[in-house]
Amino acid sequence: MSKAQNDVVISGIGIVTCQGVGKEAHIALLTADGAPKTIVETEKFKPYPLHPLPEVDWSQQIAKRGDQRQMENWQRIGVFAAGLALDDAGLKDNVEACGTMDMIVAAGGGERDINVDTLIVDEGLKRNDREVLLNEKLTTELRPTLFLAQLSNLLAGNISIVHKVTGSSRTFMGEEAAGISAVETAFYRIKSGESSHALVGGAFSAERLDMVLLFEAINVHSRGEWKPLWSRDEGGIISGSLGVFLVLESRAHAEARGAHIYSMITSIEGDRGNRGAGNLEKRLERLLEPASALLPESTAIFSGSTGIPDLAARELAVLERKLPGAAVRGFGGVTGHGLEAQFTVGLALAALAVDNAAKVPPFDASKEKPMSSGTKAAVVTTVGHQRGEGVAVLSAEA
Repeated sequence: MSKAQNDVVISGIGIVTCQGVGKEAHIALLTADGAPKTIVETEKFKPYPLHPLPEVDWSQQIAKRGDQRQMENWQRIGVFAAGLALDDAGLKDNVEACGTMDMIVAAGGGERDINVDTLIVDEGLKRNDREVLLNEKLTTELRPTLFLAQLSNLLAGNISIVHKVTGSSRTFMGEEAAGISAVETAFYRIKSGESSHALVGGAFSAERLDMVLLFEAINVHSRGEWKPLWSRDEGGIISGSLGVFLVLESRAHAEARGAHIYSMITSIEGDRGNRGAGNLEKRLERLLEPASALLPESTAIFSGSTGIPDLAARELAVLERKLPGAAVRGFGGVTGHGLEAQFTVGLALAALAVDNAAKVPPFDASKEKPMSSGTKAAVVTTVGHQRGEGVAVLSAEA
């Protein structure tokens, strides 16, 4: 494969999932001899299972307790993961590099005050003047900072404050598609020469009643015991608390500073549209076209499938038809579904697999086959729970 100076490479990985903190825990997951350990919380939000955040020492990446306190958990997770990525790339203390670094974040809204929500609902059962009630409670019960906390771009703001990443900043909202657009934007800015290095990623806190309600309201949240991703017969989504940030660079920028390159992103594209009448299948097949020449025995497909039965089955059928022989790994079954951060989770795992030439063990032995050789190329997919699809192709350097 020819090498160009504006090739887009991954040079830093910061990842936190239920499987652990940092890249080592996830390399262990990808290179294990057997099936990964299932880490799931089934009691706290019963009957809804979810993949919890591991124990995190926030002070390792967010030194000031005041900074920690003023962030909600999804922001802490994201700022922590961003710090891990900068550390891993060797840029954490490089003031000049951080000062010119693009930052592109995928984020949802802030956390809600569940106690105030409950109070309003309870009081509303006793009164008919609910508009008056609502205004009363909003002016007396709601802490002023909650209005600011609803702003999705506060994650980017906190990364700027804590890690001094002060180049251009963009925040995308829009569920899974936001994560796809964030990475796609970074990729094409570097590819075109507009940017030389970027910090891109997102975070998701699953341990929130409002997020459980988000999925349950449209009947896509799994209930009861955990089931493997491709074997869920109802609901489908088991979300996970996680954060992932990547440092992307042009090849020229990375090589000039002697950075370790995990893998190259050879293509990436997102799309969206109506999924009826075979449109989802047509769109996925088109998005997967850049992967069609990959050698199947050394290709791992990191599917960001939600686990929603109909969507999962349709995606799996396309993957098996379009890339026969490649090993599919539904990573949401072991990390949980990360909504805005889902696509970057897949990219991080894929880059680590390529860099370590990993024979990635099946995550769902009933539907996934073992790999016959180590990973030299990887495909990352994400199919949003309601809309939005994306595919990226990663390749080894050699």
